Amino acid sequence: MDLEPFKRIGIAAAFKAGNVLRSHYGKIVSISKKGAIDLVTEADTNSEEIIIQTIRKAFPDHAILAEESGLSPGKADHMWIVDPLDGTTNFAHGLDMFSISIAYAFKQEIVVGIVLCPATDELFVAMKNKGADLNGRSLKVSNAKIVSESLLVTGFPYNVKEILNPVINRFSNCLEASQGVRRLGSAAIDLCYVACGRFDGFWEQNLKPWDTAAGDLIAREAGAAVTDFSNDPFTIDKTEILATNGKIHTEMLGLLNLRDAA
Repeated sequence: MDLEPFKRIGIAAAFKAGNVLRSHYGKIVSISKKGAIDLVTEADTNSEEIIIQTIRKAFPDHAILAEESGLSPGKADHMWIVDPLDGTTNFAHGLDMFSISIAYAFKQEIVVGIVLCPATDELFVAMKNKGADLNGRSLKVSNAKIVSESLLVTGFPYNVKEILNPVINRFSNCLEASQGVRRLGSAAIDLCYVACGRFDGFWEQNLKPWDTAAGDLIAREAGAAVTDFSNDPFTIDKTEILATNGKIHTEMLGLLNLRDAA
């Protein structure tokens, strides 16, 4: 199957959405809430609209699952999974750590992943069995062999207050064992940064398919190991994700496995 047409349209949609986000950045006047700490702005909805329009123009019969508008029906074998603004809270507060995530799945398998970071002009792209690249440069995960030599990244779920103890216990374990733990606020970026070796490992709970669909493929194609906290293969419908360079994966699983956690 020739994936180039899907890659080309996905990249075009991402850059159009990037222009929308740049036009709104620093000028947000309306912020609403989907939850206590789950924000949505007009930038999210406008970005999603241009992505959907671009995909629909090229592939009018494809299904699209997007964060703000949900599922738009189409051929089940062709599914686009879209996060028009991953890192909305950062964006709303004027922090430039945000991204656009677009994935294409054929017969329920993610085969194209695209993450664009408009503030840094970094474009991460992967195709199934074709590797991953950043602005055309091939990506490979880091060589860190143990967690004590690793820089990690995580995120806190929107319902963090309901599951605070296990979240903080895992964070504490990893902070104590590693060189440090960062929290950027965009899971798509976190996965891409594992792919390019900036981070050695990433974990998070309660993410949605649009948060991980593109980044998961990009990380895997760069050589990452991606599972849940039980070391079962990760799929985008799962509620736990651990992505590492592979070398520290077993050690990370031990740090995240809280048998006595509430």
